[in-house]
Amino acid sequence: MKQLSEAFTAHLQSGATTLCWCWRLTRRDGMKLGFTDHDRDLAFDNTIFEAASGFTASEIRDQVGLSVDNLEVTGALISDRLSEISLAAGDFDDAAVEIFRVNWHDPSQRVLMRAGSLGEVRRAGAAFSAEVRGLAHYLQQPKGRLFQYTCDADLGDPRCGVDLSSHVYRASGTVLAVRDTRRIAVDGLADYEIGWFNRGIIAFTSGANAGRSIEVKSHSARAGMIEIELWQPMGEPIAIGDTITATAGCDKRFETCAARFANAVNYRGFPHMPGNDFVTAVAQPGSTPRPAGSSAVSGA
Repeated sequence: MKQLSEAFTAHLQSGATTLCWCWRLTRRDGMKLGFTDHDRDLAFDNTIFEAASGFTASEIRDQVGLSVDNLEVTGALISDRLSEISLAAGDFDDAAVEIFRVNWHDPSQRVLMRAGSLGEVRRAGAAFSAEVRGLAHYLQQPKGRLFQYTCDADLGDPRCGVDLSSHVYRASGTVLAVRDTRRIAVDGLADYEIGWFNRGIIAFTSGANAGRSIEVKSHSARAGMIEIELWQPMGEPIAIGDTITATAGCDKRFETCAARFANAVNYRGFPHMPGNDFVTAVAQPGSTPRPAGSSAVSGA
């Protein structure tokens, strides 16, 4: 049950209300953005709620039990703080969302109607629609570790332990040519084995995409130049002369961990677990099925 102040309760019971909706988005980097369907900006909780931002919301649906409550917010990208580029770049992925019902005449009279996170965002030109998921959806996310062949650590994180600041795993370069929205030719990587940066990270250190990072799909050579293919286009156009930092990638296999990074002791997968081939294997005369990764030992 929501608790209302006496003043807000009296306002709602007066029969003549001055109410509006306010939305607050908190990005994963801590930036807070406020929007309202009122015709003037409002301010409370150290947040400016921008007016005329084109936000409208569907009805809020509450469900019994652990089902995920959700609603959909639609709007136009007419705010300087909420742009198509920032949405496409993932700046608002899983952003925390708070929805308030506010007395715009006295913003101290308000109630938090819903808290959740931003889900799927769909864009069409200057318009967008965003799913706001209830907090129960976090209960449906897998938690803990999985029993699997491949490593579940991120390369360079504390569980992995590989020092990615070393020049062996990190290089700086400059964009020499732009093939299309996802493929670029760069210098500075010629001393590295082809494929070294597959599944790695490219961070732009200058240009329109400065400060943004993206995963590498492939690292190859073409027409005498080193080419990097990104998994998806950057939010802003890439230009010749943009500088980048490339970090090596890992395919999460035990063999790669041991050979490329000499880090088998920190491998976080289970490379010797039995697979489906072991479960479905048929015993042959004179042989015994063995789990993947094991070896036969001959007797004297």
